[in-house]
Amino acid sequence: MAHPSALTATTDATRHHDPEVRGFASDNYSGVHPEILTAIALANGGHQPAYGADAYTEHLQGVFRAHLGPHAEVYPVFNGTGANVVALQALTDRWGAVITAETAHIHTDECGAPERVGGLKLLTVPTPDGKLTPELIARQAFGFDDEHRATPQVVSITQTTELGTRYTPEEIRAICEFAHERGMTVHLDGARIANAAAALDLPLAAFTTDAGVDVLSFGGTKNGMLFGEAVVLLTPGVARRMRHVRKLSMQLAAKMRFVSAQFEALLAGDLWLRGARHANAMARRLAEGVREVDGVRILHPVESNAVFARLPHDVSERLQKRYRFYFWDEAAGDVRWMCSFDTTDEDVDGFLTALREEMAR
Repeated sequence: MAHPSALTATTDATRHHDPEVRGFASDNYSGVHPEILTAIALANGGHQPAYGADAYTEHLQGVFRAHLGPHAEVYPVFNGTGANVVALQALTDRWGAVITAETAHIHTDECGAPERVGGLKLLTVPTPDGKLTPELIARQAFGFDDEHRATPQVVSITQTTELGTRYTPEEIRAICEFAHERGMTVHLDGARIANAAAALDLPLAAFTTDAGVDVLSFGGTKNGMLFGEAVVLLTPGVARRMRHVRKLSMQLAAKMRFVSAQFEALLAGDLWLRGARHANAMARRLAEGVREVDGVRILHPVESNAVFARLPHDVSERLQKRYRFYFWDEAAGDVRWMCSFDTTDEDVDGFLTALREEMAR
């Protein structure tokens, strides 16, 4: 009799959704890229050592180093919040603090996990466009020897930002120099790092390793993976006991090969860039169409795969019944529309038609 892992699978699974339904709520709403599904299937079968001792995770180190330099160390994790918590926890003492933008995901959308799970303090700064600058960081970069104040030890930036804007390599380099001069390290939340690279038309290292970033949370889920992100150490010796911190933070995958195989499929070729470029292009197409609709205003530069707009609240509520998307600031009538690797021209054009119809009512 054949071993169970070699048998042809049968299933009683039932599809519970309409695959024709599309939306603009989040790039997490999209499915898994077919090339990623193929990679998962190829990694299946037989036995491999658990907890990252497998052949796929070992090979992944070289895949990331080809993009981020010879000193990069890769630690796959389950999700983006986990990546950020593991990274920041590894960079801070118990009395440490992290300076970040007021709109940063670690502050607004992670249920307090960096502070409650990571045991650190977030020091936030208001920004007009989601981007930190040395001048803005300086508002919180003080009191390093004050026992009454949490010690600023890390600057955390997001690329692309929560407002869809992007940093240039020069802007990131200026932040890193400012932070390093004061004994702080720099963490980059790269949940949409591929979209930033595609928009900048630059290699990943140009605005990370080469700009002075110390630790990177590298996103995969928003760019076609089933699940999984990675913490990448870029500066040798910057973080202590990363393996222990990952396990303590409940981010150590037993069957890690299935995370690593996805990242290899994403990064070994150009899949990561193809998906990001397409998502960005769809956002530009959407923004161009929205600008032609009277009564709708684009709020921020469209520099990646996000479009932020302001329109009448009742219009948004009716439109949400036809396409899923989120309010960003419901009181002001601000909304966010996200495009994905699988967003099509027809998706965008259909949404624009629906928007015009609802605005005309």
